[in-house]
Amino acid sequence: MGEYFEIRWHGRGGQGAKTAALLFGTACMATGKFFQGFPEYGPERTGAPVRAYNRLSDKPITIHSGIKTPDVVVVLDPTLIKSENVVEGLKDDGIIIVNTSMSPQELRKKLGLKPTQKLYTIDASGIARDTLKRDIPNTPMLGALVRVTGIISLEELLKDTEAKLRAKFRDRPQLVDVNLEAIKRAYNEVREA
Repeated sequence: MGEYFEIRWHGRGGQGAKTAALLFGTACMATGKFFQGFPEYGPERTGAPVRAYNRLSDKPITIHSGIKTPDVVVVLDPTLIKSENVVEGLKDDGIIIVNTSMSPQELRKKLGLKPTQKLYTIDASGIARDTLKRDIPNTPMLGALVRVTGIISLEELLKDTEAKLRAKFRDRPQLVDVNLEAIKRAYNEVREA
């Protein structure tokens, strides 16, 4: 990791982009990394485009600005590819992870990626419908992100995320296990172009 490792999340209100950014950041913090996790909203309503960000470092983070040149872009809703330039500012050696059932090769052409930029796809919505019984792709996307970046291990992510989800879903503990299963499945099913 350079001085900062930066991630931009693209989703729609209700898909959990902000929650995923915070879960990922706190899991990284539990391993000794410093992090920032923050959202950027347009109109705050279900279905509206939402961006969230992570900035990670091995040292304290002293900047407090938006992220213009991310190392990684995570796209929770593939329909945003038509309406937003999701690869805007992506570093030449950057990574993009997209929730889609489309093959990585098909999508690479649509996005116009440079040969040095890596593309990964995962059917996070399909995994979410199977495990959570709802199309909320944020936790599967966490599994894919950890797999392709290696910033923290799957075990570290699962341990910290389980603790956070157990606190959040005290009254619905069954949601914890299905979210952890969604993370594990995505970790194993992510595909590279």
